[in-house]
Amino acid sequence: QVQLVESGGGLVQAGGSLRLSCAASGRSFLNMGWFRQAPGKEREFVGSISGIGGYAYYADSVKGRFTISRDNDKNTVHLQMNSLKAEDTAAYYCAVGLAFGSRRESDFGSWGPGTQVTVSS
Repeated sequence: QVQLVESGGGLVQAGGSLRLSCAASGRSFLNMGWFRQAPGKEREFVGSISGIGGYAYYADSVKGRFTISRDNDKNTVHLQMNSLKAEDTAAYYCAVGLAFGSRRESDFGSWGPGTQVTVSS
């Protein structure tokens, strides 16, 4: 059974940067995804990275500002967030991707508890 734990959230000013991490235990070389959920909104796809090769794809809303990377030696995935905007404020979750290339929440599982990111304008 895979367990995921996110870290790195916090309060940052608009235009600033944060780096989130997702540590996985139980299995390695998994496809991993990041989602976020703002208050009163549905959870939305942010980006995903393949278990082998490190291929990443992103939601249009974060493309060019967010970068996903992974450290397979530490079984950890990172979400580098630059040029943050107030609308990036949300709880961020990582999850295991069951089908690489998908953006659907239903194609991800083993969700972490999430980490809060708040961007002040």
